[in-house]
Amino acid sequence: MTEPEIIAALRLQAIPNIGDITAKKLIAHCGSANAIFEDKVQHLTKIDGIGRITLKGLHDAIHLKEAEAEYEYIRNKNVAFSYFGDEDYPSKLKHCIDGPILLFCKGNLDLSNRKIISVVGTRNITSYGHAFCEAFIEQIAPLNPIIVSGFAYGVDITIQKMALEAGLQTIGCLAHGLNQIYPKSHKKYMSKVEENGGFITEFWSTSNPDRENFLKRNRIIAGLSEATIVVESAEKGGSLVTADLANGYDREVFALPGRSTDKFSKGCNDLIKRQKAHMLTSAAELVYLLGWDLEEKKEESSIQKRLFVELNQIEQYIYSYLQMNGKQLLDTVALECKLPIHKTSSTLFSMEMKGVIRPLPGKLFEAI
Repeated sequence: MTEPEIIAALRLQAIPNIGDITAKKLIAHCGSANAIFEDKVQHLTKIDGIGRITLKGLHDAIHLKEAEAEYEYIRNKNVAFSYFGDEDYPSKLKHCIDGPILLFCKGNLDLSNRKIISVVGTRNITSYGHAFCEAFIEQIAPLNPIIVSGFAYGVDITIQKMALEAGLQTIGCLAHGLNQIYPKSHKKYMSKVEENGGFITEFWSTSNPDRENFLKRNRIIAGLSEATIVVESAEKGGSLVTADLANGYDREVFALPGRSTDKFSKGCNDLIKRQKAHMLTSAAELVYLLGWDLEEKKEESSIQKRLFVELNQIEQYIYSYLQMNGKQLLDTVALECKLPIHKTSSTLFSMEMKGVIRPLPGKLFEAI
């Protein structure tokens, strides 16, 4: 992008009555952000859905000064940015009608051809939620997905720290500019995130972590990913807003079920009850429902390798059962092997990654 075009895009962001949807409509009509400011208001009001109230302040000098000041900050600090019309703009977010026209980034981000999962939840994560996050990352790690979250207290920082420990790329979506971090106590994790992932925000260096920014930020978390997982949530909370946004983008939503008496499972249970989320107890269920292709992993395991693969006691028991009985349903394997469904599901997924079984349509599995 040229300097005038970047400043024009920033100027659009600065105008109070022009949101991202309207900005994109104006850009589409005029051909570029800069061309909008070269046109007359009476011409722009002929665009469907755009009136004089919306365009109020379009040519105010204050917004141009604000945009120029922010551009200076971007240039002096070498802040990376991504314009919604460019190829490097996150592909999944590009399909969201209200995706930001400009994103600011730092770190080592690589969003090309990758499996991306958003994980959100309460700031008051329980031992139950922590255990799920630990098991989920361990199970999903072989597929090398990107883990997106909000870098906040609780579920966010828990899942992002675990992703880093597993060598996965993780992205923190911030509700403020890149010149600060909230909460401040998480500053110690920033360098590790930037080494293997990074941070994304639509907010300028002048933006603080105000309450409304967190709600606005949630659409980026939902829009970046193929699926959103709600680990734990009370009856009301920001993570439920993220789930609603993901549903609105026609993305898959998953929720960890819990006891009806648990405060931080009520939100998840309600999502499942209202069929706004799939029940999730293991990574295997997410992989199956998303239809992620595991063929490249299978091809890495030759027959020779399978002869020497190490199986734990439960895996060996299930493998022997499938060898003797052929193709079997998940529920049948659990029943016959006397294992809980969630344990059977996660074990089958682990065995699939080791190349000793294969999934078939209809939730069938067979030994290889």
